Amino acid sequence: MPAKITRKKASGSKPVWFVQKGELDDAGLESGALAWARANGFDGQPGRVLIIPGEKSEISAALLGVGKDDSRLVAGKLATSLPEGSWHLANNVSQPDLAALAFLLGGYKFDRYTSKDDADVTLTVPDGADKADVMRQSRAVTLARDLINTPTNDMGPVALEAAVRAIGKQHKASVSVIKGDALLKNNFPMIHAVGRAGSEEPRLIDLEWGKKDAPKVTLVGKGVCFDTGGLDIKPSSSMLLMKKDMGGAANVLALASLIMDAELPVRLRVLIPAVENSISANAFRPGDILTSRKGLTVEIGNTDAEGRLVLADALALADDEEPEILIDMATLTGAARVALGPDLPPFYSNDDTFAFDVARAADAVADPLWRMPLWQPYDAKLSSRVADMNNVTTDGFAGSITAALFLQRFIGKAKIWAHFDIFGWNPVEKPHAPIGGEAQGIRALYHLLKQRYPAK
Repeated sequence: MPAKITRKKASGSKPVWFVQKGELDDAGLESGALAWARANGFDGQPGRVLIIPGEKSEISAALLGVGKDDSRLVAGKLATSLPEGSWHLANNVSQPDLAALAFLLGGYKFDRYTSKDDADVTLTVPDGADKADVMRQSRAVTLARDLINTPTNDMGPVALEAAVRAIGKQHKASVSVIKGDALLKNNFPMIHAVGRAGSEEPRLIDLEWGKKDAPKVTLVGKGVCFDTGGLDIKPSSSMLLMKKDMGGAANVLALASLIMDAELPVRLRVLIPAVENSISANAFRPGDILTSRKGLTVEIGNTDAEGRLVLADALALADDEEPEILIDMATLTGAARVALGPDLPPFYSNDDTFAFDVARAADAVADPLWRMPLWQPYDAKLSSRVADMNNVTTDGFAGSITAALFLQRFIGKAKIWAHFDIFGWNPVEKPHAPIGGEAQGIRALYHLLKQRYPAK
């Protein structure tokens, strides 16, 4: 990563001044820098970086427009806009941890398949920032982005399992896997049904870490490594981003890495059903009736609503342990994007206090989330005349809500459950993020879990 942070300011480090929009005169700039800014029409426009020359035309400083709120994540723009060298922040920043993190995230580049020729830019950690935690979060976001950005020919169920094992080994966690026909023997029929047509065997990846008597926190992530839509095949335009359909798995693994690296005192479990929703002679069909791990029967109204099926079996297993907190994350519905767009993932919870805490944490760390209702009257839309339920509704309304209600039917023992319907992708460039795979919600959840289970 070309963007780096350091604790000690290097000799010759140049200052970066944060300028709020419309408050150029109050930024504390020297007269020469102030005149240069005015001459270049700089007035703190959010995300704009202006390089200030010195008396001998050398670079002496830089200005960053941060808008009216505060620095937040706009500091990510520095990673790609500053010339190579060492820099430090010259004025106060309201959230120094976020400024440092944004800088690192803004320097992210998925370069597995391209040349690595970026200039090195180093920023001295702002006063008050926790470098260790900033680096921890940067690594986690990078992990999620890398996994999502990797195409399916290099990130199928086998490779996803390898990624989990690598993280598990790093943190001395145990990892076990049930795959292929063993899924049927161990009562995971819907994971098997969805993934059996793929070229790589479907599997349930199970990571465990922490003391057995600690509070149980379980994370479940949708690991559909590619989604053709199955026999209800997607149009080609809708398949272009389907390498990201394992974004839920990528995000829960990244969140798990945060929990383990911070050594939070919890009993962590991560469950990832890893499959490809492919087309073959043995693919599951519209009209099939599947019996789930919980015993509920599901009529298949559409094979393109497969994510909820694999999640249901994994959630049923997780729920049996009666965890204190059960979280699932999935790139589940297009309806969520229609409702809230790509940048604001909806979440659902059966616990009002927990939902309030999630929303507060999301705001605190600029990791946006929005609670949506588990509107019980819509549950009837999932009814079937031949099975306990259908995997889709017939009217197309409230698709994200009814998907959450489908999952809720497999929850009964967990004290707190929350479902996050994430997009896992940046369709447009942001100061802290290029176009591509994205971590969504994990920084907010990490912030909440740190407060709920502080490290000893």
